[in-house]
Amino acid sequence: MHHTAMSPSVPLQEMIRAIRSARTQCEERGVIQRECAAIRAQFRQSDNGGRSHNLAKLLYVHMLGYPAHFGQMECVRMIASPRYSEKRVGYLGAMMLLDEKQDASLLITNSIKNDLSHSNQYVQSLALCTLACMGSAEMCRDLAPEIDRLLRASNSYIKKKAALCAVHIVRKVHDLGELFTPAARSLLAEKNHGVLHGAVVLITELCERNQETLERFRKTVPDLVQIMKGLVISGYSPEHDVAGISDPFLQVRILRLLRILGRNNEGASDAMNDLLAQVATNTDSTKTVGNAVLYETVLTVLHIKSESGLRVLAVNILGRFLLNNDRNIRYIAMISLQKIVGTDHNAVQRHRGTIVDCLKDQDASVKRRALDLSLALVSASNVRSMMKELLLFLSSCPPELRAQAASGIFNAAERYAPSQRWHIDTILHVLTTAGGDVRDETVPNLIQLITNASELHCYTVHKLYRALLTDISQQSLVQVACWCIGEYGDLLLRGECQETEPVQVTEDDVLDALETVLQSHMSSPATRGFALTATMKLRTPLSLTANTDRIQSIVSIYGSCIDVELQQRAVEYNALFRKYDHMRAAVLERMPVIEKNSPGHTNGESTGEPIKDIQTLKVKQGEPLLPQQPANQVLTLTQMHVV
Repeated sequence: MHHTAMSPSVPLQEMIRAIRSARTQCEERGVIQRECAAIRAQFRQSDNGGRSHNLAKLLYVHMLGYPAHFGQMECVRMIASPRYSEKRVGYLGAMMLLDEKQDASLLITNSIKNDLSHSNQYVQSLALCTLACMGSAEMCRDLAPEIDRLLRASNSYIKKKAALCAVHIVRKVHDLGELFTPAARSLLAEKNHGVLHGAVVLITELCERNQETLERFRKTVPDLVQIMKGLVISGYSPEHDVAGISDPFLQVRILRLLRILGRNNEGASDAMNDLLAQVATNTDSTKTVGNAVLYETVLTVLHIKSESGLRVLAVNILGRFLLNNDRNIRYIAMISLQKIVGTDHNAVQRHRGTIVDCLKDQDASVKRRALDLSLALVSASNVRSMMKELLLFLSSCPPELRAQAASGIFNAAERYAPSQRWHIDTILHVLTTAGGDVRDETVPNLIQLITNASELHCYTVHKLYRALLTDISQQSLVQVACWCIGEYGDLLLRGECQETEPVQVTEDDVLDALETVLQSHMSSPATRGFALTATMKLRTPLSLTANTDRIQSIVSIYGSCIDVELQQRAVEYNALFRKYDHMRAAVLERMPVIEKNSPGHTNGESTGEPIKDIQTLKVKQGEPLLPQQPANQVLTLTQMHVV
C-alpha cells in the first residue's frame, strides 16, 4: 500500500524522502509537524505494533534539530519491552534524548540493571553502551557492582564493553576507582585486543586520578612491555593490520600508559627503555599510521627518565618529521621540539638547518612555529649565521609575524651580540626593514645602547643620517636618527669617520633633512618632537648666524601647532632664543651616558630608581636632560616637559 506524506504512519524512508524533497524551510517544517502529530497520536495508543518504527522516525527528526523531547517516556517504555528490536531503538533513543538532568533517566536504572544480567549478550551490550553514554553519578553508584561483575565475565565481547563503561563510571564518580582496580589488573592477561584496549584505557584513567593506584600499577610495566613487543614483532594479522602496522590503536594506548607509569620513576623507565628503542627503530615511517606510533613513542621517551641515547633517537625522529611532506606532521614536530629545546638543546641544534628551512614553508602556522624554534636555537656560537637567516626571514615574512620576529631578534642580539657595532647594526637593520612593527620601548633601548658605545658615535650618526635620507617612513628609525643627529651632529658635520667613507655634510643639509621629517605627513607627533629637539640642538662651534635664524624660524612655526606637545616644545624653545639666550648652550648640552636599569632592559621593564625612569622617558621623547641650573620658570617648564 502506497503512503503519501500526509498519512498517519509513513515508513521512515518515505518520511526522509518527503523531508529531503521539501523545496523551502517552511515546507520542511510542515512535513515534520504533520509527522510529529501522527507520532504523538500513536504514542498514546497502548497497543500499537509500530512503536519502534515511530521512535526511529522521531530520532531522525531530532537529528535534524527539531524538538523531540515528547519521545522520552516512550524510550523508557520500550527499554522495558521484552523484544530486542524494541529495546534497541529504546536504548538508542535514551542515549540521544535523555541526559542526567532529566528525571526520566532515573526510570531506566532498573531496566538497565535487569538487562546487565540478561542471557543475551547483545541485550547486555545495549545496557552497557547506554550507561557508558549517559549514566549520571547516581546511576553509576547504583550499577558499579554490576559492571565490576561483568569485567570478570568469560565473554570477551561483554568484557570489552564493561571496561569502557567502567571508564565512564570512574570519570563520573572518582572514588569508585578502587572498586575496579583488581579487575582492571587481571584484564591485562587477556589475548583479545578489544579487551586489552579497554583495559589499558581504564588503567590510564585510574592512574591519572590516583597517585596510590599509579604506584600499584607500576608493577605492570613488564606485562605492558610484553604485550607491546608482541605487537611490534608479530607477523601479519588481517583483523588487526592497519597499513602494515599491527593494531596501531592499541600500540598508541599502551605507549600513553607507559608514559604515565614511567614519569619521574627510574625503575619503570629502565624497564621500558629497550622496548621504546625497538619501536623507534622498527616502525615504518612512510605512512601516517607508522608516524602516529612513532610520535607517541617520542613523547613517551621525552616524558620518562630515558637514556640520553634514546632521547637523541627521539629528537632525530622529530627531525625526520620536519622533512615530511605532510604539514601536520611538520607542525607537531615543531611543537615537540619547542618543548624540549631547553633540556635537549644540543640534540635539537643538530637539526638547525632543517628548522631554518621551515621558515620558508608556505603554511603560516608551520612558519610561526619555525620562527619560535629558530629564536630558541640562537646561541653565542651561531649568532652571526642565525641572525643572517632571521633578518632574511624578516624582510619577506608575513605582516602578522613581523612584530614577533623583530622582538625575538632584539632579545637574541642583546644576549649574544659578539660586538657593540654588530649589535647596533642588527637593530638598525630591523628598524629599516620592519620599523613600524617594533615595540615602543625599542627606541629608548637603542638610544641607550648608542649612548654607551661612545667609540661608535661617529659611525652611528653617519649611518643613521644616510638611512634618514633614504627612507623616512619607518617612525622608530627616524626617531633614533633625529636623536643621534641632535646629540652628535657635530661629528656628522666634521665629516671624518674611520668606519665609513667620508661624506661632506653641511649644516644646511642636516637642517633640510630634519625639516623634511617635520613636514612629512608620515611623521607622527612623537617623531616631530624628536626632529624639533634635534633641530634645536644642532650646533657647531662655528654655527652661522644665518643658521641660528633658520633654526629659530623652523621652531617658531610650531608655536601655533595643533598638537599640544609640539606647541609647548616650540614655545619653550623660542623663549630660549629670546629671553634666555645666555643659557641656551648650557641647556642644550649633550646628554650624559644613561645608566642601564637592569640586565633585562630590552623588554622595557624598568626596575631602577624613579630618577632613571624619568631619564628614560626624557630620552624617549628626545628631550635634553638638563645640567644643574638655578631654578627658574623656563627651566622648570622644560624639565617637566615629558609626555
